[in-house]
Amino acid sequence: MLDYIVRATAADSQIRAFAATTREMVEFARNAHNTSPVATAALGRLLTAGAMMGSMMKGEKDVLTLQIKAGGPLKGITVTADSHGNVKGYVGNPNVVIPANSKGKLDVAGAVGPGFLNVIKDLGMKEPYSGQTMLQTCEIAEDLTYYFATSEQVPSAVGLGVLMNKENTVRQAGGFIIQLMPFAEERVIAGLEKKLKEVTSVTAMLDAGKSPEQILENLLGEFGLEINETTPTRFACSCSKERVEKAVISIGKKELNDMINEGKPIEVNCHFCNTNYTFTVEELKEMLTKAS
Repeated sequence: MLDYIVRATAADSQIRAFAATTREMVEFARNAHNTSPVATAALGRLLTAGAMMGSMMKGEKDVLTLQIKAGGPLKGITVTADSHGNVKGYVGNPNVVIPANSKGKLDVAGAVGPGFLNVIKDLGMKEPYSGQTMLQTCEIAEDLTYYFATSEQVPSAVGLGVLMNKENTVRQAGGFIIQLMPFAEERVIAGLEKKLKEVTSVTAMLDAGKSPEQILENLLGEFGLEINETTPTRFACSCSKERVEKAVISIGKKELNDMINEGKPIEVNCHFCNTNYTFTVEELKEMLTKAS
């Protein structure tokens, strides 16, 4: 299992925790979208968060969408995930290149820019649950920490990281989410806060060879960590030529007729995985028949 998510509890279930390694997923996204290093880092962080937050959902068909709508040169990020570890996503501008930040690292905050984080959960109800918070630091992990505290009233610590190789492939990627339950005792809260202050970066831990289990052991070992479940996670898009065909048919007969009259094949792109689907004039004529 290359990429996976670990779910755990600690302190007699006063703490719940998730940790993930996602290098393959983020490298797949980088390759599919041909993202610049800073775009890869931003997208990789949100993909990792989406994978862990998706695994928090219970229903077989539950879907989570994370949207960052912001004014930076990245032009926003969209990620969707299900409860089975499948996740996909894209950025508005995959080619963004900006100078490093003051620490000499990829300037994700500068690429993202000021804006909002939307969290939409489709749990099979009449209306999906939707929460929105303003971006606090534009570094993504801190913004999700703020979202959990304000929109879900769950005190949380979120750590996310993507480390790039010199040739711009992904060296490490992963993260953790640690949450306090409402009945957490003061001594547990104080102990956890103290432990979290000692944390180096997620990528430093991954690059030192630590697995998600070892990262959680590092953070929560003294609280009696219990690993509950391990789930594979992957970049997976549900698009197909059949699905895209239905979407094209849905635009209406007039538009289909206009395309046919142009006498050229059309190409439709999937934003999430950057796959192009081509439909010939003959196929468009068949679609027009189906639309009738």
